[in-house]
Amino acid sequence: MREIPAYFDVALREIGQTEIEGPHHNPRILAYHQATSLKAADDETPWCAAFVNWCLSEARIVGTNKANARSFLDWGQAIAIGKMRHGDIVIFERNKPWQGHVGFVYASKPDSIQVLGGNQGDAVSLAWYPMGRLLGIRRP
Repeated sequence: MREIPAYFDVALREIGQTEIEGPHHNPRILAYHQATSLKAADDETPWCAAFVNWCLSEARIVGTNKANARSFLDWGQAIAIGKMRHGDIVIFERNKPWQGHVGFVYASKPDSIQVLGGNQGDAVSLAWYPMGRLLGIRRP
């Protein structure tokens, strides 16, 4: 049986962390932001890449240190779709060419990937993303 990567185990323990509505901010999400050079001071700033960087750093792996999801397209080792496994980092396109989303593979179907990620519904959660929006799969 394949061992679960340490950073994925870290991510699993974070499920349920959520933004706080109003002027207060979730201290855990603020900690995620510290894993990037942006170091945002609120929980409204997009934080999916901060979450991935934080999980990697907790497992003593150097991430991108960047707050943008697409920064992971040039990080680590590229993985083919057929070789994708739990914990791989997946990057998806969003509305504009510079926007994106990043998280960890939790499960997959032929047409979609279930992602464990931050800032999914303003929380660390599981969400399905269409395979057609996939830009890349990476592994440390």
